[in-house]
Amino acid sequence: MPPAPLPSAPAPSPAAHALQALWQAAGLPPQALAHASLSGAQAVLPSSFDVATAAQASLGAAALAAAELWHLRTGQRQRVSVDRAHATLECTAWFAVDGHTPEMWDKISGLYACGSAVGDPGWVRIHANFAHHRDVALRLLGLPQGAGTERDAVAQALGHWSASAFEQAVADAGGVAAAVRSFAQWDAHAQSAALASQPLVQITPIADDGAPPRAWPGITPAHHPLAGLRVLDLTRILAGPVGGRCLAAYGADVMLVNGPHLPNIDAIADNSRGKLSVLIDLRDAAGRAQLDTLASQAHVFLQGYRPGALAGRGFAAADLAQRHPGIVVASLSAYGNVGPWAGRRGFDSLVQTATGFNLAEAQAASATAPKALPMQILDYAAGHLLAFGIQAALWRQATQGGSWQVQVSLAGVAAWLRAMGPVADGLLAIAPSLKPYLDDHPSGFGTQGGPGVLRALRHAPQFSATPLAAVRPSMPPGSHPPEWPAA
Repeated sequence: MPPAPLPSAPAPSPAAHALQALWQAAGLPPQALAHASLSGAQAVLPSSFDVATAAQASLGAAALAAAELWHLRTGQRQRVSVDRAHATLECTAWFAVDGHTPEMWDKISGLYACGSAVGDPGWVRIHANFAHHRDVALRLLGLPQGAGTERDAVAQALGHWSASAFEQAVADAGGVAAAVRSFAQWDAHAQSAALASQPLVQITPIADDGAPPRAWPGITPAHHPLAGLRVLDLTRILAGPVGGRCLAAYGADVMLVNGPHLPNIDAIADNSRGKLSVLIDLRDAAGRAQLDTLASQAHVFLQGYRPGALAGRGFAAADLAQRHPGIVVASLSAYGNVGPWAGRRGFDSLVQTATGFNLAEAQAASATAPKALPMQILDYAAGHLLAFGIQAALWRQATQGGSWQVQVSLAGVAAWLRAMGPVADGLLAIAPSLKPYLDDHPSGFGTQGGPGVLRALRHAPQFSATPLAAVRPSMPPGSHPPEWPAA
């Protein structure tokens, strides 16, 4: 009798397949992929899009890159595993301080029908979590600025606007809003065309400066993968801070830099976990000199301001590389660094709206109004991909030398998620409990005399040899001096 055929190897999971593509595009050693475990294919949260794969693959890429840097520094490899449900729930942004869960949205934020009075129906999404963005929209609508204006007044005023006209007027006035588009309408947009040739995670040399590989502090296999790495984190809201928080979980010293005049949202309590938190005013020369001194001692400069915003302060990637050869400069943007919308402000919810997801999700659910994805997956996946790209650039710097730039956009992540295709019956998924994945941490964000206990979702990746780094308490801006801790 002929021998029985050997059982075939199981097909890789969707997340494992996505991880392989990310890894190959970044040019990282292929043998590392055998040490990653990203199993499962089930929908975790109700959506017609594969948000679970985006969460699991982006987290897996960041964690495996940390393990590869640990291998580069110690000569040893370890396994990395990422649970699919845990990864997806980590991207929901849930947290509580002293038992209180903050409201995610300002009452004015959200979707509105437009054009009823001008015969041009459509929908627009307003983002009003910052008071100055809220007031831009209210001023254009001829409504009283401030917290007293209600949604009904906004809805009535928008009857006199088309969605596209209001979107453009808000952008011109420095606010943030997005017209609801279909996928076909986004595909026909000039910004979509500009992004079509851009890689999801851009990792490029800043200049042919011949910077030699940087010497990191020596570590042993008992150290965390990024022990001794210094990261300046000039990011805000969700995606950028999530990237910095991810690097902190792998052992990096991450310094979150805020301006004393800039507003923040409640999520800063969650996204400051593991970080030093300082205030530096870049409006004056002393503050810029202070930041540059910190950059001279850092390995990574991570920023999430609009393209060009920091360049005017002397912190363009080329300027940083010239002053501090060998540095890795990472940038997050809403719509990318090329095209007519390259300088446009944006947030996850707005990019979902502009690029077609809200309308497609509604159509899948047979809903009459646009429907958002179940979490801010563009923000979270972008943050994890930033952490992945930064570590891939550090690997290149350590093996090739040079100064490197990493760029990720929310719109690029949207295209990546869309390319994963629809999930059959994904909208029928029942969200699992958060409880198995929650931990309590001390923080400095207690209110009304509370102790400031931060309950939040712990980081999903698990390492076979190095546990996640101990979490520095989450502290308000200015809680630490603007100086690196002693090595």
